[in-house]
Amino acid sequence: MNETDVVIIGAGHNGLTCAAYLAMAGLRVKVVERRKVVGGAAVTEEFHPGFRNSVAAYTVSLLNPQIISDLKLADHGLRIVERRAQNFLPAPDGSYLLTGEGRTHASVARLSERDAGRVDAFNRELETIADVLRAFVLRAPPNLVEGFGIGAIREAFNALGTANILRRLSLEQQRSLLDLFTRSAGDMLDDAFENDLVKALYGFDAIVGNYASPYAAGSAYVMLHHAFGEVNGKKGVWGHAIGGMGAITQAMAKAARGHGVEIETEAGVREVIVERDRAVGVILDNGETIRAKYVASGVNPKLLYTRLVPADALPAAFLNRIQHWRNGSGTFRINVALSTLPSFTALPGEGDHLSAGIIIAPSLGYMDRAWQDARAHGWSREPVVEVLIPSTLDDTLCPPGQHVASLFCQHVAPELPGGKSWDNHREEVADLMVATVDKYAPGFGSSVIGRQVLSPLDLERQFGLLGGDIFHGALTLNQLFSARPMLGHADYRGPLKGLYHCGSGAHPGGGVTGAPGHNAARAILGDHRALFGQTDGSRR
Repeated sequence: MNETDVVIIGAGHNGLTCAAYLAMAGLRVKVVERRKVVGGAAVTEEFHPGFRNSVAAYTVSLLNPQIISDLKLADHGLRIVERRAQNFLPAPDGSYLLTGEGRTHASVARLSERDAGRVDAFNRELETIADVLRAFVLRAPPNLVEGFGIGAIREAFNALGTANILRRLSLEQQRSLLDLFTRSAGDMLDDAFENDLVKALYGFDAIVGNYASPYAAGSAYVMLHHAFGEVNGKKGVWGHAIGGMGAITQAMAKAARGHGVEIETEAGVREVIVERDRAVGVILDNGETIRAKYVASGVNPKLLYTRLVPADALPAAFLNRIQHWRNGSGTFRINVALSTLPSFTALPGEGDHLSAGIIIAPSLGYMDRAWQDARAHGWSREPVVEVLIPSTLDDTLCPPGQHVASLFCQHVAPELPGGKSWDNHREEVADLMVATVDKYAPGFGSSVIGRQVLSPLDLERQFGLLGGDIFHGALTLNQLFSARPMLGHADYRGPLKGLYHCGSGAHPGGGVTGAPGHNAARAILGDHRALFGQTDGSRR
């Protein structure tokens, strides 16, 4: 039997972040990971001889700059470069939209002078609100507690701090914030713009990882969630980690180990040990027991409470609610090895547009039909596909003269209707996704010399993403902020003493941010100080 101060379930980017902060404060930390490698869904692996790519998570923007600085990730080898262009949207009629610094306004103007006059103001409004909400990323949201005591006093001060942050917005900006939390992205974009490609540029962010129509209420928040990011100090920019997303988690693992964290791979957790209403450790799949003062979980909350925590240890009302935690991103991932770069009909040949996020979804109507089709059929027969070719920015991923691409595809049903299995339809849908890109870039399909295909079921099996949910739970109003993962537990503390949430199922939600890990560490350290009087008291 091993003993430690904190045991963390899962060596994904949030688990590693949490571990590093706790160890920096002097606690003994052990991270246990089911897979052979650290990183969770942020990993780089060889999927075809000589070709490596980010297997699941595939692009950088939301990783919090404070975490990059605190963990000294650059000193541990992390280098992030921005895309030379941000987004490229080709249309079937040969028109296109190309965005990025010095490009967006002129490209929009070629499509619509009216929209060109509005796009800068729309971007400023999103950026202003995103700036204020960034202040919430590295702090716990107000948590509802019953009764009166220290916890209630703490949350009253937290609520006051939240109100003070929101006061930075004017009344009109607060109205826009309400719209972004409650309205559909489609309705907002229809009000703002007239051109389909301009609407699609923003609408895509509303359905990424969101199994919903862009006209679904609340989809505007998902659009805003993707506006929080920055790369190398440039807000709203997307980039690439040299070496792939695994470079992020490898740097985090080095930072954590450098402060004494022990990381054990091929160490899946079978059960959380509960004694007298307190989590006191874990039992691994191999029967090994690890005792700890605190247990932090980076896995999906539904997985944690329905598979790892004994049901009789949980309040019945809590268990019933978490059993209905909504998952399912509607996503399908393909990594392809290419013999040559694609050439798009709308913008032939090589160029900066091939370093961008290439979005095949020319209108909001196209996205809406894709979702409706997936609900009825199991997958959209005209799917939404984002193509990213990281080898245009990173020559470490493949042989010279060849390339790798990520295909991030929406919409597919997390579970197929009629009892069908994804195992029987994986390759069929992959062929459809490649053919969809080929319509816009003839010859793309014939340039594919190898591929790795991950259905929602594969994402669940490999990475614990229930229903293929990349966010560890839908970003809907009833699963956000003070309700993530549930009212009364938004402070990263579970319903059992000593049990904490440090994964994307906690505020602020999904994406490779590191924020839930940072915030959970703060909660654990606060409780430890209250018990022991100093952070490193356990070592005395």
